[in-house]
Amino acid sequence: MKNKAIELVIQESEIGAGTRGSSLGPSALKLASLNLEIDFFKQYPSRIVRNQNDALFAEDTFPYAKYIDSISVVYSAHCKEVSSVLLNQRFPLVVSADHASAAATIAGIVKAFPDKRLGVVWIDAHADLHSPYTTPSGNVHGMPLACALGLDNLDRQINEPDPRGVEHWEAMKALGGKSPSFKTTDLRFVGVRDTEEPENHFMSKYKIPNYTVDQLRNAGPKKIAGELLDSLSDCDILYVSFDVDSMDPDVVSYGTGTPVKNGLLPDEARDLIHELVKDSRLVCFEVVEVNPLLDNKYNKMAEETLKILDSTAKIIAS
Repeated sequence: MKNKAIELVIQESEIGAGTRGSSLGPSALKLASLNLEIDFFKQYPSRIVRNQNDALFAEDTFPYAKYIDSISVVYSAHCKEVSSVLLNQRFPLVVSADHASAAATIAGIVKAFPDKRLGVVWIDAHADLHSPYTTPSGNVHGMPLACALGLDNLDRQINEPDPRGVEHWEAMKALGGKSPSFKTTDLRFVGVRDTEEPENHFMSKYKIPNYTVDQLRNAGPKKIAGELLDSLSDCDILYVSFDVDSMDPDVVSYGTGTPVKNGLLPDEARDLIHELVKDSRLVCFEVVEVNPLLDNKYNKMAEETLKILDSTAKIIAS
């Protein structure tokens, strides 16, 4: 992307998550910027996506895709904002609450660049490959990649979703103007270590690579980043999604919705991301799932994430 003037897209929707508090993640990052005296939020213009979090106080009738009627509204708004930033020749740096947002981010990228081949690097403890047909929880933040890939994994179907929910799901899959938004061959995982059998089947069926924490630690972030970028050499544009639960909760904090032990160290995550965002094909970077209500170290997750976010933004803008 030639012009990397950053514009923040702030998404406070948490209705895709199974625990409460990720809607406060962007605010926790802002408080961290004040406490650490990092002027991150003063440096870049921002736009806020209108959320539907009040849906949490209403009855939900979609057990296999909770609040999907409200999430579909958020998706449309989020997709529109990301696409608008890109069409205005700016770089969307997305700060989101729960990871359900990522499918809408990808849809926004595809809407702005319909003829470009998109590569996705997914830094996360989880694969997020469930669909309403396979989910054990019904939480949509476990479904964004299946949505963006337009795949339901019916080989492992265990649920019979409500037809109204399916209608919303199908609309979300096609939000960017086409489904799938990108190909399974152009997806790379880093740090995924907490999956269910349907996701393992999905990853195996489509041969989706996962660079484990040990692989990254042994080879080093720079080498792994190089391998990731080389393997996506046929892609025209790139999107990097960083879920903070990819990091080790015992080292950082438990300030995220679904913490998983034995994750990346903050320096490893930072160095990997720094190498990835140097690629000129990068068109969007997203960070998700900071949850201060669950933080056992007084907003430590937001502070560590902000440091990574601030230094990454400087590289993107340089």
